[in-house]
Amino acid sequence: MRSLPRPAYSARSVLELCSSSIRDADLAQRLQLVSAAIDEAEANYLGHAESASFSAIPTANDVANIVAGHEMKTLYKGTFSRKGSRVRPIYDELKAARETHGICPLCGQRDVSTLDHYLAQSLHPSLTVTPINLVPACAPCNKAKLDRQPATVGEQTLHPYFDEIGDMVWLKAQVVVVEQEKPALVFSVEPPEECSEVMRERLHSHFAIFGLGTLYSTHAGVELINNRLILMQMAGQVGVEGFRSHFLEQANSRRAIDPNSWQCAMYDALAASDWFCREGYTSIR
Repeated sequence: MRSLPRPAYSARSVLELCSSSIRDADLAQRLQLVSAAIDEAEANYLGHAESASFSAIPTANDVANIVAGHEMKTLYKGTFSRKGSRVRPIYDELKAARETHGICPLCGQRDVSTLDHYLAQSLHPSLTVTPINLVPACAPCNKAKLDRQPATVGEQTLHPYFDEIGDMVWLKAQVVVVEQEKPALVFSVEPPEECSEVMRERLHSHFAIFGLGTLYSTHAGVELINNRLILMQMAGQVGVEGFRSHFLEQANSRRAIDPNSWQCAMYDALAASDWFCREGYTSIR
């Protein structure tokens, strides 16, 4: 996961723009009536962020018994995210966070194409247009979470706006042999000993919910095939240690950008595999 700076927009500022842009006068008036409730929900969200306890935020069907959940969904889809609306520039700005470099911060692999409600809008209507609850994401990651509500802190996925992993390496890979001596990479969550138990659980939840093991193994397989020619060319010039040095160089290059990228884990695993450095590379196909 890539950490991102928190959005500069408040929930109230977005709500006011949305309410001033709709034609339904009754809904616009009721949205003004719930502005304080939206503020309170945002403050409560920030309070839970300090202890990473988003799972403790109660679910609801409406906002202050005044605006229904389905009306907030309509507001989001028909105003906030609708192309050409007055509020759409904020949606686009959140989606195009510079620090993502256009890549989903949740999986670190696919293109950002939408905003994901960290806490589902169907269960938390008061947070439907709250910027700190809207994370740039790829469509598959957004779909993977759907209306999921974590029951415990450990079941929460990582939050790009509030979780800072730093240089802690938690993603590992291992070379395995499949299908007639063919090499493949298997990825897993292996945090260091100093990692708290809750964060360990959250890392496992994040890895499982977004299907990162399968995603990374698939892309690692393609990466191996793309490297086959150069490795075969190197075979006549270097030995096992030469291959190991090459893979470590590749890993270090990726590590400087993201120590938990699947590429970094992959090249570390290749360097650690005596079998792959000795002969496994000849079975890439």
